[in-house]
This record gives sequence, structure tokens and C-alpha cells, in this order.
Amino acid sequence: MDPRLKRILPRVRKPARYTGGEYNSILKNKTEVELRVAYCFPDVYEIGMSNLGLHILCGIINSTPGVGCERVFAPWGDMESEIRAAGIPLWALESGDPVSDFDVIAFSIGYELSYTNVLNILDLAGLPVRSADRASFFPLVIAGGACCFNPEPLADFIDCFVIGEGEEVVPEILEIIKTAKKKNRDKKEFLKELSGTDGVYVPSLYQVEYNENKTIRAQKPLPGAPGTITKRIVADFENAPFPESPVVPSTETVHDRAVFELFRGCARGCRFCQAGFTSRPVRTKSSIGIAKKGIRLLENTGYGEISLSSLSSGDYAELTQLCDLLAEYCEPRNINLSLPSLRAAGLSPEVLKRVLRVRKSGLTLAPEAGSQRLRDAINKNVTEEELRESCRVAFEAGYDSVKLYFMLGLPTESDEDVAAIAELAHKLPVWRRLYSPPGNKGLKITVSTSCFVPKPHTPFQWDAQIPPEEYMRRVKLLRDALGGKRFTYKWHDAEAGLTEAVLARGDRRLCPVIEEAWRSGARLEAWSDYFSFERWLEAFAENGIDFEFYAMRSREYDEVLPWSMISTGVDAEYLRNERELCRLGELTAACSEKCTGCGVSRLSDGEFCRG
Repeated sequence: MDPRLKRILPRVRKPARYTGGEYNSILKNKTEVELRVAYCFPDVYEIGMSNLGLHILCGIINSTPGVGCERVFAPWGDMESEIRAAGIPLWALESGDPVSDFDVIAFSIGYELSYTNVLNILDLAGLPVRSADRASFFPLVIAGGACCFNPEPLADFIDCFVIGEGEEVVPEILEIIKTAKKKNRDKKEFLKELSGTDGVYVPSLYQVEYNENKTIRAQKPLPGAPGTITKRIVADFENAPFPESPVVPSTETVHDRAVFELFRGCARGCRFCQAGFTSRPVRTKSSIGIAKKGIRLLENTGYGEISLSSLSSGDYAELTQLCDLLAEYCEPRNINLSLPSLRAAGLSPEVLKRVLRVRKSGLTLAPEAGSQRLRDAINKNVTEEELRESCRVAFEAGYDSVKLYFMLGLPTESDEDVAAIAELAHKLPVWRRLYSPPGNKGLKITVSTSCFVPKPHTPFQWDAQIPPEEYMRRVKLLRDALGGKRFTYKWHDAEAGLTEAVLARGDRRLCPVIEEAWRSGARLEAWSDYFSFERWLEAFAENGIDFEFYAMRSREYDEVLPWSMISTGVDAEYLRNERELCRLGELTAACSEKCTGCGVSRLSDGEFCRG
């Protein structure tokens, strides 16, 4: 460790964020590897170490022959000030070596408000933030993650993007880079070659033309670059690499537990959900395989809780059997089994009983909308009777805390829909009195709302976001309707939601805006301690760009969208039809029940769905 850093650590919050040396961490001898990768998570340690993707991909990279992977996180403000004053470049946790010493700097980007953190990490490493200013081959800057389904707002900063799941494509890219390093290839020629890899997008190989009304006229690939980049998916998910000995944090993290995936994808088709559409098709693991690997995961980490993760855990067909298999190991060891993504409807008594064997936690439901009309419009496919039945099961099992999650500003929402949220919340104490065993203490109810953000590759990608003042008007309407002290009401910051919407649907003209905001001090924008809407407004004004153009404007169906060259496998015509069904208030069946013809079956030759 740098002696200067040793002097700094006592002066910062949570110094364990920066020291490394955790249990199960891997440090390869840098003289014995051909390629060194700095895996950068553009947020603080306790967020990044809770991210399952980080553990999966770091494990895959370290298992690649001749490649070593180390972790890098964004420092909190106190540490950033200290290392800038001391002239210490940002380092990787395993070796303590400067990030600039690595061959590849790989970012995993899951949230739009972390974009300025990407620039800040590059700058703290002593590197130019713009890819055009990094003329040498190394370090090569790549990025993947959920936000890369619209890579354009970061087009000027990233050398290449990985679109979709990384388990198979990342080793392919690493082999190509190793070969190029041996041959001392020219960077521009190498990037052109790399663009021929399925699922890889090189933004410098595309020219964008604009109409007079500021919309995009065309996205033109240069010779040799593909016209469409189709996401990568892991076909054999049962045998996909999964870390059974992940790094165990030395300090508390947001999700301080072992995590195992049940399946990828979601069959439900909620019209607002980007993850649901971009992760299709559904692919599952067997309960026996999960149980065996889950137990090894617990043995290798010492965690007191294992979480069974997916977009909708209750849809896993073998869930009861899996809970039984894990309970045999977990119960005598007092290890908690959690299911964080159960649907708001269809809560199984059998599953709840198994989850409650060790420890009882609060019930979390996400109806998303208060009225049945609006739930049907967004294809949430949850009825009030199903919600009541889920509450009955939970209350009879002794639950005394319920959290309800909703969105405000969904397409077609009216004041009546907002008032319906309060009406639904007021029914919970009544249901509790009906179903709770005698003698139970009072019920704690938390209602949370966020501002709906229309996301790329969803049926609502053409819709406008409501203005912040309108969101706050609806917040006040709901707060008044809830009334009294019976409920705890929390709402998401409206201005942060607007900034998220701008960045989510932006194009590469936002690159100078992001850079200006960063140079003005924007970093850790996902944290209320640091977020400044005024700073973003000034950055937009400085570059002559109207943020309302990106967030509060409806798109025409024939408009070229910034992400039009990216394919998730779901047809644009299907998304348009789903949007029209929203206006009609019509439901679309889950694709596990009936094929809806979204087009994604072409990615897997129909192996995983019947499209």
C-alpha cells in the first residue's frame, strides 16, 4: 500500500472501502499474465460489491488463461479530495497498482446517474476522458451493463461497448485483445476488427446525421462496421459460469448476503420494464443444481443469508422444491433464505412457510399502480383480489410490515389512478385485522413512489415523461389522500428522475453535457448528498441543449431513436403494438402461458421460447 494512503485512511469514512485484502480475493502475479483487466464499478464499494454481475464477470475474467482481473470503485468525496491533494492516482484493490497500468479498463454501468463517475474514474487514473484523446492502444476502455442498451450518451468516452450478457462474449474479446497485443496492432484497425464480434459496438465507427428539428436522420456505419448490433445471450444458462467463491467484503454492503440466480429473463411483459424486455428469453437453472451450488456458495463465504434472485422469483417452477432443498442445509445453521423478487400476486403459502423457517422479514409488494385500469394498461396483470390473497398469506404467517411500491406518471395515469393508491393502502389494515393471528402487534405500512422514466427498448420508449412540477403535484395529491400517521410515505426526487430520463433516452450530443457537468463537480449523482439539478441545467445551457427535448417529448413511431442500431431481439413492431394495447387497456398474456410473438426466439432458434 502507498505510504501516503496509509496516512489518509484514518481521515476518511469507511476506510475498508479502499484497502482490499478481502476473503476470497484473487491476485495473480502480474509478471505471469498477458493481460491485466481493471474491472471498474462506477459507484462506491458497498454498492458495487452488492452487484452480482461484478462477481460473475470478475470470476470469468480471472478464469481466462493469461488474464488477471482486479476491482476498482468510485471513491467517496472525502477520499477523492484526499488523493487528489496527495497526487495519488486511483488504484485497483487487489494489487494497489494504478488503474493506468492495466491493459483494459472495463466499466459495468447499470444506472444513468453514474455516467459522470465513469469520467471521474478515468480522470482519477490520470487518463483523458475522451477516447479520441487516448491514442495509444492501451489502456483500452470498454463498457457493458444495462445502460449500454443505449450507449450513445457515452459514445465519446468509451472505445467499445458490450451489448447484452457477458459470460460468453467477454472471453472472446479478451482473446482478441491478447492476440492484438502480441502483434502490436494499430488501435483504429483493431477496433474495426473488434466490431465484427457479435454483441460489440464501437461508436467511433458510426456517423450520425440530424434533421433540422434536431431528431436523428440517420446512423451510418463506416465500411466494415455492422448496421445492427444484436445483444449477446447465454444459451446454456444451466452450465453458465457462476462464482462459488466470490470475494467477501470486509465491511458492510447494501446486500450483505450470498446471491444465486434462479433464471434470467421475464415472461411477464410489464410494459414499463426495460430489464424484462432486454433480458428475454427466459432461461432457467434446475433446482438440484442451484441447491448444490448455493450450498457451496454459503460454505465458501460464511454468509448468514442466501437470496434467490431473478426478475420474478415466484415464477420459478421448482421454487417449492428448491426451498426444501436449501432449508435442509440452512435451517440447522440459522441461515436465512430470502426471495426479494416475489410477484405482488400469487404468493404461495408453501413458499412463505419455508422462507419463514429461519427468520421473518417484512413483505414487499410492487403493484406499480393503484387502480385496476392502470395496472391493466401497463400489463402488470395483478388484481386487487390477488393482492389481498398475498396479504392474507403473509398476515397469517405473522408478517407485521408491508412495503408498497408504485410509480407516478405512467402513461394514461389520471388523478383517479393516483387516489386509488391511497385507497389500496387504506385496505391493508382492514385485511390485517381479518387475517392476522390474535395478539399480533400493529402493522407498519410504507408507501413509496418513484417518477416513471420511459426507457429504451420498451413499449413506452416513445412516451413523454411528466414534468417535475406535475410529479410533485401528484405526490401531494397522494400524500393528502393517505393522511395521518398510519402510513410512512416516501417519494423519489423528481429532478433526479428527470435527469435520469434525459440520460436514458439521449444521443451522443449529450457527451459534452455530461463532460461539462462532471467538470463542474458532478459525481456520485445517484446519492442525494451530491446530486445537483442546477448543475445539470447549467451544463445543458452551456451546450445549447434543451433537456425537455429528450425527456418530455413524445416520439413518433418513424423517428430514428438513438438506440435504433441496437437490437435486443424484440421487434419494434411488437413494442409499438404493446403501446397501443396500453391505450386500450388490454392485457398481454405472459409468454410462458402463450407465445406473444415478440421475435426474440430468433436469438435462440426457438430453444427457449415458442416464438
